[in-house]
Amino acid sequence: MKAPVPKSPKIAGALVEAYFAKRANLVLFLATRTGSHALAEDLVQDLYLKVAALDPDIETSSPNALLYRMAINLAHDSTRSQRRSEVRDTAWRQDMRTNLGGEDIVEDPSAERIVMSRERMGQLMAAIGQLPPQRQKAFRLYKLEGKSQAEAARAMGISVKAIEGHISAALKALLRSVEP
Repeated sequence: MKAPVPKSPKIAGALVEAYFAKRANLVLFLATRTGSHALAEDLVQDLYLKVAALDPDIETSSPNALLYRMAINLAHDSTRSQRRSEVRDTAWRQDMRTNLGGEDIVEDPSAERIVMSRERMGQLMAAIGQLPPQRQKAFRLYKLEGKSQAEAARAMGISVKAIEGHISAALKALLRSVEP
């Protein structure tokens, strides 16, 4: 026994009815052609939008054949679009990156950016030096040496909660003292 075919109140017609009757088969058909179930679901949704936009009084001798032809066309369009996107992305990467021996080379930052970064680092180090000793030690252990909060707490002989407080207060103080 087949489940009843849902009908849209605004759209009637053989093509919409055929769509709802064949939806699951269309998904499987497109998943096989595209190799992706998720893409097949998207394409079947696009197919519905196209079918819904058609004149409901459209006459066709074979609505199923028309649906499958429309689905194949959507799959082809999707494949072409994906290829164009890959070509465009590759061209952009080749234009924007330096490539030497098949490896992307990271270009050095500008001198201005280096100077600005060094100034900010100097400001940050000066601000860290202005922190109270316990807060400074907690910050250095956790943020600069990469220790966990528990490890930093053991090293300082205090609770993890105290470490969290020191780190939070240090971060707030550093944000206030370093210019954006």
